[in-house]
Amino acid sequence: MLLGIHLPHIGRKSGPHAIRRAAQQAEALGFADVWVSEHIIVPKGAPYPPSPNFWDPVLTLTWAAACTQRVRLGTSVLVLPMRHPLPLAKELATLQNLSEGRLILGAGVGWMEAEFNALGVPFRERGRRMDEGIALMRAVWSEDPVTFPTRWIPAVVREMRMQPQPCAPIPVWIGGSSDAAITRALRLDGWHGSRVAPSEAMAMVRRLRATRPEPAFTISLRVGCTAENVSELPDKLAAYHDAGVQHVLVAPEDRDLDTYLATVEQVWRGWERL
Repeated sequence: MLLGIHLPHIGRKSGPHAIRRAAQQAEALGFADVWVSEHIIVPKGAPYPPSPNFWDPVLTLTWAAACTQRVRLGTSVLVLPMRHPLPLAKELATLQNLSEGRLILGAGVGWMEAEFNALGVPFRERGRRMDEGIALMRAVWSEDPVTFPTRWIPAVVREMRMQPQPCAPIPVWIGGSSDAAITRALRLDGWHGSRVAPSEAMAMVRRLRATRPEPAFTISLRVGCTAENVSELPDKLAAYHDAGVQHVLVAPEDRDLDTYLATVEQVWRGWERL
C-alpha cells in the first residue's frame, strides 16, 4: 500500500513557503505522493469548508513539482463540471509534462450548488458534464487533430489541435461513494473514496474488484487526522492494507504549519513501524 499526504494549501497555514516545505518534507520522508483539494468560491458563513482560503490546485501542484523530483502529484478532487474541459486539459497536460509524468487526476462532480451558480454552470447537469468533459480531455490528450461532438459542454471541436499532449497518460481516479460515482470510477483508472471506515473497506474493495480485478485499477482512500488523534492512524492504515486498499491519502487538519509538519512526521513514523 502506498501513502500520500495532503499539502497545506488551505486556510491560514497555506502559502508558498508552507507548500514548498511540506512537499520537500513528504519527498524526504518517503511518501508516494502529495495532494491538493479544490473550491473556487464559497458562500460567506458556510459551515464547510472551514476556510475560503483555497490556493488554486493546479498552480499549487506546479509549485510543488518544481521543488521535488520523485513524489507524484494528485488532486483530491478537482470538481470537473465547474470547469470548461479544454483549458483544464491544457493546464493538466502542461503540468504532466513539467513534472515528467507525475500527475494523478482525482476528479469529482461536486456538491456545493452555490459554487456552481456563481460560476454559471448548471448544477443539475454536473454528472453529464463530468462524463463528457473527461471524454473530451482524453480525446485532446491522445488525438491530433481531434474532432469531438459535444452535447453538454459548450464547444465546437472539429479538426482542431492542442499541444503539448501529455508525455504519459494521466490516470483518472473518481471520488465519491454514490452508485453513479462508483460506476464512473469503474470505467476509468481508479476510485478515490473518503469517509470509509476500516470496517467498511473490505466490502467496498470486493465491490470494486468484482468488476475491475486488475491491479492497474487503483483503490484509494482519503482519511483525515490531527495532532490529537494521529496516534490512532497506524491501526487504521493496517486495516485498510489488510482490506486490499492500494493507496491512502492522509489529510492532516492541523491549522498551523508547525503542528501540521509534526503530524506528517508522526504519520510516516507510524507507517514505518507497521
